[in-house]
Amino acid sequence: MSKQIKALYVGNMDIAGMELPCAVLEDERRVITENGVATILGGRSGASKRIKYHERKQGRAPSPIFLAPKRLKPYVDKYLSDGPLELIRYQYKTQTIDAYDCRILPKICRVWIEAALNGDLMAQQMPKTQNALSFLSGLGEVGIIALVDEATGYQEIRNRRALHKYLDLYLAKELAAWAKTFPDEFYEEICRLKGWPAWYAVKRPSIVGKFTNDLVYDRLAPGLLAELRTRNPVLPTGSRKNKHFQHLTLDYGQPRLKEHLIGVTALLRAAPNWAAFHRSLERAYTKLNETPPLLFDEE
Repeated sequence: MSKQIKALYVGNMDIAGMELPCAVLEDERRVITENGVATILGGRSGASKRIKYHERKQGRAPSPIFLAPKRLKPYVDKYLSDGPLELIRYQYKTQTIDAYDCRILPKICRVWIEAALNGDLMAQQMPKTQNALSFLSGLGEVGIIALVDEATGYQEIRNRRALHKYLDLYLAKELAAWAKTFPDEFYEEICRLKGWPAWYAVKRPSIVGKFTNDLVYDRLAPGLLAELRTRNPVLPTGSRKNKHFQHLTLDYGQPRLKEHLIGVTALLRAAPNWAAFHRSLERAYTKLNETPPLLFDEE
């Protein structure tokens, strides 16, 4: 049995019209409550309680209430023999709650269904099989963790943590030394397609910086531009202390930036006008949560 830990997020999954209490623990395990599973299968029977009592007296780990009937044992051994039935006891507010890893839920349903199909259950146990069948039909084993995260409100936290972990690949802990990174051709081609004077490619007024953000940093990785703006804010003088690329990791962020610049510069060079370039850009380097435009012939 694992040590008792706290639940950070709790909720109820709604599957096939049935609600199942669940939680995300402080170590990020997703769990379902023992009583909750027993309830959706059709309540706790006196026989199951007695079996658990005798198992405890004999010094054995008690079976979960929802799998306690002896007739289920061959199927429990078949589907749950690899250790996923470890009891997880967690604390939420003043309560101590018994639970199990949420990923065993489809296997629990299969235990009851297969036992029924093989004629190994008694008549009074059959309604639990019907409930297991209904529950399994509304449940995808792969999606169970996502369902728990959605029910408990952990989904947003999970996404933020995943994004931060991803950005750690790009963003360095220490500032890199300045080195020429953006090729002159990148800015020269922007000026050509926008009809700007050539000196824009050298002096690079603020409008050029806005296009740099749109074409490069906002498409290099989701959330990267926002994090760079936080780490490298605009000073009272109107400029930034460092170049954004100096905040990128040498082993991952900067190589990806250079690859991106090569690709975007090639699109700029090949485009007859800004509209044609931007269509190609959207197809090749779509921003997060944006849909690439459909392919069609240029006019």
